Amino acid sequence: MKRLFDIVCSFFGLVFLSWLFVFVALWVGLSSRGGVFYRQRRVGRCNRDFTIYKFRSMRVNSDRQGLLTIGGRDGRITKAGVFIRKYKLDELPQLFNVLRGDMSFVGPRPEVRKYVELYTEEQKKVLTVRPGITSLSSIKYRNENEILSRSDNPEQYYIDVIMQDKLAIELDYLEQRSLLTDIKVIFQTIFGK
Repeated sequence: MKRLFDIVCSFFGLVFLSWLFVFVALWVGLSSRGGVFYRQRRVGRCNRDFTIYKFRSMRVNSDRQGLLTIGGRDGRITKAGVFIRKYKLDELPQLFNVLRGDMSFVGPRPEVRKYVELYTEEQKKVLTVRPGITSLSSIKYRNENEILSRSDNPEQYYIDVIMQDKLAIELDYLEQRSLLTDIKVIFQTIFGK
């Protein structure tokens, strides 16, 4: 039932939001040099790598300077990127990932391999389901970049504190997941409640 929900909603989301895709793509393309889309390898279900798609919100090749962004003081983020990140519009291309079956609307957020290698055996249970565009942990950490910007060592703080809490939340989600729970998470993501 969840997969059918994902297919139907991602298809209609792509159709009904096509105007927004065009607007964001034009804005990103005209506001800075480089392609419109950002692609990155992430770890998904069954510990398999897949390519995640986002609208590019940073200058080209910025991820070579580090995987984490650190709020308003991160000069790698473009002016258009600040806006599309604030309203999570950079995540819209992940509807293609959902339609393809790489992702689900709701599920543990996919990480890069570097961080997955640090998971305990218990934490690796999050890899038994498709990763999601949104999750309870992404709602809790909506302002993750701002939290990281207050740290002297953002990456270490992410690994030691934020990632651990996110994984605990995701493991709890696995115990209580249902279509109704997913719909609630989607509404919380959209309406911020």
